[in-house]
Amino acid sequence: MRATAVVVRKRLFIILLIGLVSIIILLVRLGYVQFVMGDWLTNLAEDSWSQTVPFEAERGNILDRHGELLATNISAPSVFVVPKQVENREETAKKLAEVLFVSEDKAYDWVTKNERIVRLNPEGRKISKEKAREVHDLELSGVYIAEDNKRHYPKGKYLSHVLGFVGIDNQGLTGIEAYYDEQLQGERGAVSYYADAKGKQMPGLADQYTEPKKGDHLKLTIDDRVQTIIERELDIAEATYNPDGALAIAIDPNNGDILGMSSRPDFHPEEYLETPPEVYNQNKPIWSTYEPGSTFKIITLAAALEEGKVDLEHDTFHDHGHVEVGGSRLRCWKKGGHGQQTFLEVVQNSCNPGFVELGERLGKDTLFQYIDAFGFGKKTGIDLQGEGTGILFQPENIGPLELATTSFGQGVSVTPLQQVTAVSAAINGGYLYQPRIAKEWIDSETGQVKETYPPVKKERVISQETSEKVRNALEHVVAKGTGKGAYVDGYRVGGKTGTAQKAKGGRYLENNHIVSFIGFAPADDPQIVVYVAVDNPKDTVQFGGVVAAPIVGTIIEDSLKAMGVKKRTDGLEKEMDWNDQTYIEVPDLISLTLKEVHEAYYPLHVETVGNGDRIVMQSPQPGEKIKEGGTIRLYLRDK
Repeated sequence: MRATAVVVRKRLFIILLIGLVSIIILLVRLGYVQFVMGDWLTNLAEDSWSQTVPFEAERGNILDRHGELLATNISAPSVFVVPKQVENREETAKKLAEVLFVSEDKAYDWVTKNERIVRLNPEGRKISKEKAREVHDLELSGVYIAEDNKRHYPKGKYLSHVLGFVGIDNQGLTGIEAYYDEQLQGERGAVSYYADAKGKQMPGLADQYTEPKKGDHLKLTIDDRVQTIIERELDIAEATYNPDGALAIAIDPNNGDILGMSSRPDFHPEEYLETPPEVYNQNKPIWSTYEPGSTFKIITLAAALEEGKVDLEHDTFHDHGHVEVGGSRLRCWKKGGHGQQTFLEVVQNSCNPGFVELGERLGKDTLFQYIDAFGFGKKTGIDLQGEGTGILFQPENIGPLELATTSFGQGVSVTPLQQVTAVSAAINGGYLYQPRIAKEWIDSETGQVKETYPPVKKERVISQETSEKVRNALEHVVAKGTGKGAYVDGYRVGGKTGTAQKAKGGRYLENNHIVSFIGFAPADDPQIVVYVAVDNPKDTVQFGGVVAAPIVGTIIEDSLKAMGVKKRTDGLEKEMDWNDQTYIEVPDLISLTLKEVHEAYYPLHVETVGNGDRIVMQSPQPGEKIKEGGTIRLYLRDK
């Protein structure tokens, strides 16, 4: 039966409606793909077509407090391969192997990897410009040279443990480089181009360049002048004593700024791969812990003065050379003892029995409260990794013997940095500061300061009056006691010796000590505190006053000169021993004749410069002190 016109029209309408709905659905779908999924699909397409060559940003520079460059970057190109673009794999591998000094098998593995971009690690990473030119001149398809950089330390081993070093991927691995890695690192850049399925660059499409952002510059509290002096003196100590190790720290006691820090053995940060981990991983000033010895007596002294347990000038103590405590005999370093002495002389002479007496007067609770307040037994909070905490007796384990040995620095374990910060508090008016290395961040683009780290004052541990008494007593140690080796005429040095026995297997070693000295100056207005420790010095008497004190004296004298601190004449005179070198004041010889100088019989060696009879200039200047028999240079001319 034939369909009627009405039925036909209905069928046509349904077909038209279905078609219209289909078109609407298709348009909606196209719109969704275009406007909703468009960016996502475009990114997928670009990702499948694009090839990206990343390259590192330059790390920010590291500077000393005056802007002296300590760490920077130098150009070091890197080679990479796009395997799909390599036309002759065997030939390419052979030529790369010859230039980069690798096996052909390794080079062949590079050019045949199933990866978009292959970095030639490590032989092709951060190479010299000359080597990069050799690779470029080979004109190998699929082999590219990317601009790159590597870390450079212009002063070599200088400050190596503090600065640390950077790995091949531009990441900080130790020291300041690791602690502040994120801000120093900056942001990577890249060059992207479009390639077909065979990896060939597609013509007519522009490359995309993302500029790297250089890391911020970091200015440290380190004073290059002080650090240079420390490095020099530790080198001399190594050559003189052949020790197992040595270290030095210099700090500004008035704010916790580390002015210098170094240890031996040291290393070159750019050669860390050839350096044993036990060398570059041990920043001894903050990491090593050992018995402090007599330098710890400064804490006992400060506590006893603050608590009113002693009058240094009027209280007396008789030293028999030993004292019995808890069934043990604790000896003084001087056989037979020092006899009757004031407690100021107890400090000068570093008399162990006298400090046992001070510890007993304080009692264990009070002494250990001060030890805690001065920061022992916990990290100082310095901005470096790997800081130690030291070891103290647990309260329940402290008996009369533990109290006695702690009072003169035996039986406890501390870090050098803890000692420096604690002594700084004892002599700066009583304030304990958190030591710091970083001073401020500088924008690498504008040169403007972005962020400054202010000093962190933790707490006050003793009064200004007590601090003055501590300074006075420690100045006597240097002028008249065991620390004479650190005496510097005109700079009023105070300080304390330390000679600590080393223990192994629960027993003290024979003739194997860590000798140390901690000093500060000027005694009435301290500007610098210096600590030096030498581990097992050879072919010498192992006393802190003999080995470490002269090193500290030299560092303090040269550092204060560099810092512009003038000498004065109001300090204590050094009490001379029979074997001490005599110093004399340089006379004013200007306008005298050479004959008059010779007739005066000055105990000096005279050198003359120029012709004539009259002295018009001299060096050293009048009033300065030099060793008896030293040389004075006189400049002559006729008048």
